[in-house]
Amino acid sequence: MSILIDKNIKVLVQGLTGKEGLFHTEQMINYGTSIVGGITPGKGGQIYLGVPIFNTIEEAVNNTGGNVSVIFVPSAFASDAILESIYMNIQVIVCITEGIPVSDMIRVKHFLKGKKSRLIGPNCPGIISPKESKVGIMPNSVFNKKGNVGIVSRSGTLTYEAADQIVKFGYGISTAVGIGGDSIIGMNIKEIMKLFLDDSETECIVMIGEIGGRLEIEAAEWMKNIENKKPVIGFIAGQAAPKGKTMGHAGAIIEKKIETAQEKMRIMEQTGIHIVKSPDDIGKMVYEVLYES
Repeated sequence: MSILIDKNIKVLVQGLTGKEGLFHTEQMINYGTSIVGGITPGKGGQIYLGVPIFNTIEEAVNNTGGNVSVIFVPSAFASDAILESIYMNIQVIVCITEGIPVSDMIRVKHFLKGKKSRLIGPNCPGIISPKESKVGIMPNSVFNKKGNVGIVSRSGTLTYEAADQIVKFGYGISTAVGIGGDSIIGMNIKEIMKLFLDDSETECIVMIGEIGGRLEIEAAEWMKNIENKKPVIGFIAGQAAPKGKTMGHAGAIIEKKIETAQEKMRIMEQTGIHIVKSPDDIGKMVYEVLYES
């Protein structure tokens, strides 16, 4: 099994005909993802990479049965693309676009309430389940081994690094989810952790966080009080970050002591999470935890 996506999904690419959309659509196709349509207003009826293009996502869904969307739309229009997918009850929406205004994402979050859609991102690398599907921009070569380790991360590059280390230590990935680094996002760490706990294939979870916000703390405190536990390895990026300075992601800014890397790691360790202080030790810790169990 995997979470959120599998080999049976039908993916629509919003913004397929742009430079980024074309490049990453080709990579997703090469990985084995079923891309059934693209959406670019004004280009309906054309074919790119063997994929039919539609003017609206409503038209695309009605003609292809697409149930997952990935968004490469410019930031000024990306929130509208998300809203259109939600309106069409797309099961999983992955928004790669960065720089979406906070006010736009507030509107999206409000519209999501009570809807069937699940949003990953924005400003994220997406989701990948090795040997099944990729919806996003992860490098194909890194995620080449299916296994029993789930990854949830606020950092794209550290997701790739963790996966590479895990494979080098002889294990594989069930699903890796990059939730994005913006201050307002769709699914959070706790929600992804719940899915991993319910997934029979996933035996161990790697949680990669960053300074700023309380997502990692909320997930750790929730994990402390549940019965169906699985081992969790945790790492927090930004241990040397100065207070008040944005580091890489819009959400990675320290406003309170509890949002520092050190304080987050202390709280996570108290809840039973296996903490590593360097990303170089993620694969080794996964090996030690799974070997001992």
